[in-house]
Amino acid sequence: MPVSIEQHVEWVSDCIEYLRDNDVKTIESLVEAEENWSKHCKEVADKTLYPETDSWYTGANIADKPQRFPIYLGGVGPYREICNEVAANGYEGFSLK
Repeated sequence: MPVSIEQHVEWVSDCIEYLRDNDVKTIESLVEAEENWSKHCKEVADKTLYPETDSWYTGANIADKPQRFPIYLGGVGPYREICNEVAANGYEGFSLK
């Protein structure tokens, strides 16, 4: 997590700079992109035992909350590559206005 947190800060600050440089006032993720990312996270997680346990990772600690595994387990390197690709493609998967 600490390595990813540093990457998140860098990615978000680069995104803000991109938005400013391109006079973009708002950025919002597209529903389809969110659904695709969630599906990918699930596919990766399903190769592990994490989804088989009741934990706060799956939402089991909150009554009536749908259980899923929204954390990416594919590794920091591949995660960084995915994020860099999104940015390089003009923040693909986001609506920029």
